[in-house]
Amino acid sequence: MSSATMDPAVRAPVRARGRGRIRYHRLLFHVTAVLVALLFLAPIFWVVAASFRTPAESGQPPLPPWPTQGFSIDSYLRLEKFGQSILHYSGNSLFVAVGTAALTIVVSTLAGYGFSRFRFPLKGLVFLLILATIMVPFQSILTPLFLLLAKLGLQNTLIGLVLIYTTLQLPFSVFMMRNAFDAVPREIEEAARIDGVKGVRMLVQVMGPLVLPGVVTVGLFAFLNAWNEFLAALVLLTDQSKFTLPVLMTAVRSGRFGSIDWGAVQAGVTVMMIPCLILFLILQRSYIRGLTAGAVK
Repeated sequence: MSSATMDPAVRAPVRARGRGRIRYHRLLFHVTAVLVALLFLAPIFWVVAASFRTPAESGQPPLPPWPTQGFSIDSYLRLEKFGQSILHYSGNSLFVAVGTAALTIVVSTLAGYGFSRFRFPLKGLVFLLILATIMVPFQSILTPLFLLLAKLGLQNTLIGLVLIYTTLQLPFSVFMMRNAFDAVPREIEEAARIDGVKGVRMLVQVMGPLVLPGVVTVGLFAFLNAWNEFLAALVLLTDQSKFTLPVLMTAVRSGRFGSIDWGAVQAGVTVMMIPCLILFLILQRSYIRGLTAGAVK
């Protein structure tokens, strides 16, 4: 019996049960989403709250995580007393992260456009080799990279660190930008050519706005990876004045007689999180669109 010929007295309970199921699934979805959100937000709250503990309290057990003896900014002041100002080290990290993001965007956009729109010999093989470099562990090539920078006179420089980070970021970025350009219909490009748009102008004025989500995704990935990277900065930088924030954290971590200054560590982690959170919240819409670019044709 179809729902159209069903007796109204029978149809009403069926609809009520259907609405009840929908409400139950919706409630279950929201409860699960809240629990997952709390699972991810709890460590962030824990770190930020612990950074405002007093010096005497920062070395005590971490429960409860919030200050019980009043709020204190001594942990942040201890960061200022190490070497130079925390703003100086933040500037180093910002220079490296922004430089890596800008250089990665330029190179990966040009490469992605070339792999998407042009034909040349061994195109598929070259692209496969670029992707294959993702499988090479960074630690295995750290020594050759160190020797190469030393030969070029870029060892212990922030510019050398930018070049290393850009090189490591390019395989994924080229893959993302090729997918972004593949998702743009060729008819748009052909119509622009009829109007006389060619070369770099075509890439910047016509294709650029269409692949902007992919550009944002590539830039955000490059910025976050460069901002948080530790091992290469630790190995390649020996001058304390050029330390980035992750390397600084290892230096302020040690207290007297080998103890750990947890308060300074929590304060440093809080400072490191702020730019990443702000940047992601501002660009999250374009970031999500960029990740899905090329998934559906």
